[in-house]
Amino acid sequence: HDQDIERLSTIGLQIGDTLFGRNAELSTIKEAYQRTVAGDNELVTIYGHSGTGKSTLALEFGRYLLSEGGILLSGKFDQRQQGKPFSALASAFNQYCGILLQNCGLAPSKQKLAHQINHVLGREAHHLAKLIPNLASMLELESNSIIHDEGCTNAQNRLQYLLCR
Repeated sequence: HDQDIERLSTIGLQIGDTLFGRNAELSTIKEAYQRTVAGDNELVTIYGHSGTGKSTLALEFGRYLLSEGGILLSGKFDQRQQGKPFSALASAFNQYCGILLQNCGLAPSKQKLAHQINHVLGREAHHLAKLIPNLASMLELESNSIIHDEGCTNAQNRLQYLLCR
């Protein structure tokens, strides 16, 4: 579900980290989450012009999600990252890999996780590790063994393929 913040509500007020007037948008996102808990697959994107409360809305949902035992992964598309395909997704996956690294501090757990990732991605895992530093740490890939010489279009196509696996 895509939520255009400006279209849905133009009367919201934001003071600090407190969100006012965005209950409809927050409810829409919470409902999508509840559907995923029930077994559906959904992706929610929040978009709009700068300063309309997108980040605060996401943080407010994050508070709710944490209280429900979930994890909020977020990423922002940055115009300075245009040469990096899927930079916001890579940022979110890097956060998630960091959380996994923290939660599997024991070597056997980390090795098991690395084995599972390698099983799914195979030799292609190093391509994702180019964009996700914490994945490189999980897979114990040396930074000097990761070659960054791939063209942008080829890297984007490969990344899209791997993320769909």
